Amino acid sequence: MAHYDTFEDLPIWQLARKLTASIYLKTRAGEFAHDRGLKDQIQRASVSIVSNIAEGFERKSDKEFINFLSIAKGSAGEVRAQLYVALDIDYITESEQIELNESFKDLSAQIAGLMRYLQNKDKQ
Repeated sequence: MAHYDTFEDLPIWQLARKLTASIYLKTRAGEFAHDRGLKDQIQRASVSIVSNIAEGFERKSDKEFINFLSIAKGSAGEVRAQLYVALDIDYITESEQIELNESFKDLSAQIAGLMRYLQNKDKQ
C-alpha cells in the first residue's frame, strides 16, 4: 500500500467526501428537504464517515485508526439503511437508491480492506 501523508490523500477519504456531497445534494430537493429528521440523520451519518476516517488517520496509531474506520464503516451501513427509507417514502427514485447504495457498499468494502491491511501489516 502506498504511503499517505495526510488523510486528504486517502482514496477512501476522497470517496467518502464525494458521497457526502451527493447525500447533501439529494437531501436539498423535494420533500426530502422538508423532512428534518431523516434529512439530518442521513447527513450526520455521511459526515460521520468522512470525519472518522480523518480523525482516525490523524491519531497516528494503527489500532486507533482501525477503531475509527470501524465506526466509519458502521456509518456507511447507516446511510444505506436510510436510503431504503428514503426510497420507501418516495424521496428518491429506485435508480438513485441503487446508485447511492452501490457507492456506499463500495466505500464500505474499501474501508474493510484498509482495516484488514492495517491489522495484518505488522504480521508480514
